[in-house]
Amino acid sequence: MSSRIDLSFTRYLDPEGRLVGELPDWADDFNLLTQLYRRMVLTRLFDQKAVALQRTGRIGTYAPTLGQEAIGVAIGSLMHPEDVLVPYYRDTAVQLMRGVRMEEILLYWGGDERGSAFVDPAAREDFPICVPIATQSLHACGVASAFKIRGEHRVAVTTCGDGATSKGDFLEALNVAGAWQLPVVFVVNNNQWAISVPRRIQCGAPTLAQKAIGAGFHGEQVDGNDVIAVYDRVKAALERARHGKGPALLECISYRLGDHTTADDATRYRSADEVKQAWMEEPVKRLQGYLASHQVWDEGREQALIADCQQQVQAAVDNFEAAGIQPVESVLDHVYARWPAALGEQREMLLERVARREVQGHE
Repeated sequence: MSSRIDLSFTRYLDPEGRLVGELPDWADDFNLLTQLYRRMVLTRLFDQKAVALQRTGRIGTYAPTLGQEAIGVAIGSLMHPEDVLVPYYRDTAVQLMRGVRMEEILLYWGGDERGSAFVDPAAREDFPICVPIATQSLHACGVASAFKIRGEHRVAVTTCGDGATSKGDFLEALNVAGAWQLPVVFVVNNNQWAISVPRRIQCGAPTLAQKAIGAGFHGEQVDGNDVIAVYDRVKAALERARHGKGPALLECISYRLGDHTTADDATRYRSADEVKQAWMEEPVKRLQGYLASHQVWDEGREQALIADCQQQVQAAVDNFEAAGIQPVESVLDHVYARWPAALGEQREMLLERVARREVQGHE
């Protein structure tokens, strides 16, 4: 008995940036495509700087997005300000598109809670980065339930990696989303590796998108290295959810070109040949090739873009490093909406201990 389920797979650009099918109507807007490209390059350069900051001890463990920029840029560019993003830890690109500042992202990875207090109104209701695997999927269903109860035309968008789709939280989220027909879009970044476990052995299903079928809603696969394909399918999924037609699951096929996090060494479990092949299919070079073939991009524009992005990134680093260190007691400030009286004594003990150390440090 075959377990194969045929699902649609969308791709418009091959790895060299050549067309492999008829483009959707919106894709003749080269201003839009150029903006998407610019944001992908900015994300990549910020990502490189964040890794460098971790390597020099200026932030903590960081999850790189190298090779997966197209997915996040497409999602973030399509969400409405009133929508809510419920992200996972590899969503730098989406957050930047939502208006989260680069210095806020650095603060978060530096262990500073101010990094989750987004200034931009478009991101104000977005959830902070979720590190526990797949728990954010159910959070998104809670948000979507509120939208539906209120009769609001808003969408909750939640993301995860391929490994998260094997967790109970993810499968429970699909079930409730389908049963209640919630306005939620699940985007799975299938980057082929759940830490050190490859996709091919962590799930027996031929696709991850077909997990939506058991929950009673739409699932499909997309070439996650083709920003045009991702944009087109995310656009359709958001419109579907926004107009009361239920949830969707998009499995975006990409590849994690870097380590799982800066605490990982992917060379221990991946071959150099595999990574070399993946570099030939990466999203930034793919879109660059397409734009260049239509004479809307060239080396001069590329160098100017890189210089501008590097300036933006360095300004963000300067702002991050100028933020200063929070008071020790701030670790308690965002734990409870109302401070429990029983913990008041412990807080006073903490403050007294900090005061004693400061006095000792000045003696």
